Amino acid sequence: MKFASYQDASRDGQLVVVSRDLTQAVYPTHIANRLQQVLDDWNYLSPQLQDLSDLLNAGRLRNAFAFNPAQCMAPLPRAFQWARGGGFSNEDLLPAQTSSECFFGAQDAFVCADENAGLDFSAELAVATSDIAQGCAPDKAIEGIRLVLLANHWTRSLSNAHDAGTAFGPVGVTTDELGDAWSHGRLHLTLQSTLNGRKVGLSDTGDDMAHHFGELIAALARNRKLSAGSLVGSGTVRSPGVEKNGQTDWPKGYHSIADKRAMETQQDGQTQTDFLQVGNAVRIEVKGRDGLSVFGAIAQDVVASL
Repeated sequence: MKFASYQDASRDGQLVVVSRDLTQAVYPTHIANRLQQVLDDWNYLSPQLQDLSDLLNAGRLRNAFAFNPAQCMAPLPRAFQWARGGGFSNEDLLPAQTSSECFFGAQDAFVCADENAGLDFSAELAVATSDIAQGCAPDKAIEGIRLVLLANHWTRSLSNAHDAGTAFGPVGVTTDELGDAWSHGRLHLTLQSTLNGRKVGLSDTGDDMAHHFGELIAALARNRKLSAGSLVGSGTVRSPGVEKNGQTDWPKGYHSIADKRAMETQQDGQTQTDFLQVGNAVRIEVKGRDGLSVFGAIAQDVVASL
């Protein structure tokens, strides 16, 4: 199943079920109105929503309408917690807590108040969990993953206030919907990052992921339980460098400016790439093996504050 939250002047948005190809949607108001409701009562509500999703994908719903990603808030516009881990590196596995009270929609502009603060994007994956028991083992934690999401975490690298908010792709996707692309807590597809219309990163989110989502969830739940609707992120998607003629190259590119600058420092001893400025545009997307967008695209412009 694929879920989105349409803008409706409320904090949590109106739940919609979205077709596999992201062209059609339907309001499941007779079942649930908010995505958090579904996560809270998954065993009862998800089978009903699955039946509705099957009818939608079969083209058998007269009340279906054209899906519009521009109408979307984040699938979970706010969450009990949002923690980002080191899924794509060998750093500390314990995900770091960050703000979760208000997320950006996939096409919301980012308002830049200070162009000298080192504004950066970070292309990531995330999962929404069920209730997770304290001390849950990694393999068991995988069973508690309800949705997979696409994320862009904004930071101010040269400011004391590093966290600048997070945007999520238009739809959250159940693991069964991903088929064999989802395996052992990893999504085996390609994530593409584009900056100002130029492709800058193209990485395998499965083979390049050092620590799977079960490990990240288990690390977070080591000392406390997690509530349904907790969001756990992979951290910046990264691909390993390749040694060639005594130098390291990164043929799959980068998914944050900070990583690009680190590459330049390692290669040349100095940075060349500036952080983001007003007028820049970031696009992040994952496509399935059929060539269709899995989560819809995150497409955000950096704009000046009023």
